[in-house]
Amino acid sequence: MPTVTLLKSQKNGKRVNVYLDGTFGFGIDLDNLVLSHIKIGTELTDEEVQKIVRKAEFQKTLDKLLKFAMLRPRSEKEIDEYLKRKKVHESMWKDLVEKLRHFELLDDVKFAKWWVDQRVAFKKISLRVLKLELGKKGINKNVIEDILEVTPIDEEKMARELLEKRDYKWDRFDPKIAKQKKFQYLASKGFSWETIEKVVIKKV
Repeated sequence: MPTVTLLKSQKNGKRVNVYLDGTFGFGIDLDNLVLSHIKIGTELTDEEVQKIVRKAEFQKTLDKLLKFAMLRPRSEKEIDEYLKRKKVHESMWKDLVEKLRHFELLDDVKFAKWWVDQRVAFKKISLRVLKLELGKKGINKNVIEDILEVTPIDEEKMARELLEKRDYKWDRFDPKIAKQKKFQYLASKGFSWETIEKVVIKKV
């Protein structure tokens, strides 16, 4: 059976390289090193090595996934895309997702509420664009409708604020041209013609 001949700390100090019979065997985090009772002189069967490697790989992947999930709220689709992008073996997906749920880091309803609050507060975007963005994030249509129904969104107010920030761009045009440009600008932001007409007519 392979025997542990050297334990060498990695540069980050959080993982250890395990050498078997003088040759690098695998890397493992400190917690699993202790839990697996690995020390110099420990003999391991090939089956035990494989089990330890799988466990260590899972922990390494989970640590990176937790960092990704904690930067900001994530939707389930974003997590799936992350796992695909990082080429994480599908056999680990279910357990990784369950870990995120356990830590309350994965909830599409909470994500959708956070996304809407952030976009309305800082981007002043229309309901149409919000729905498109949430759809791209993989949020269920019923969840989107429920969130938007209970979230106060004043599209006219947001449209006016957007125009006020860009008023200086249209000052040099005559009123008719300025009006056309304002219509085009708000339309590109996804606002309805009804909202645009109310806002632009009142502004010009």
